[in-house]
Amino acid sequence: MTVAEFFNMGGYALYVWGSFGISALLMIIEPIMVRSHRRAVLQRIVRINRMKAGEKV
Repeated sequence: MTVAEFFNMGGYALYVWGSFGISALLMIIEPIMVRSHRRAVLQRIVRINRMKAGEKV
């Protein structure tokens, strides 16, 4: 088996490498989205706590 045959994947190269590429992209994007969502939730919690602290005064 040559390197070219390996990368051709028996004629299924587009499907195989496309699947790998999309999976890799999603694995990179997911932590970024989770971090962004976490920041938004924490900011919302801080805002709610400030509002509640203002009501008590």
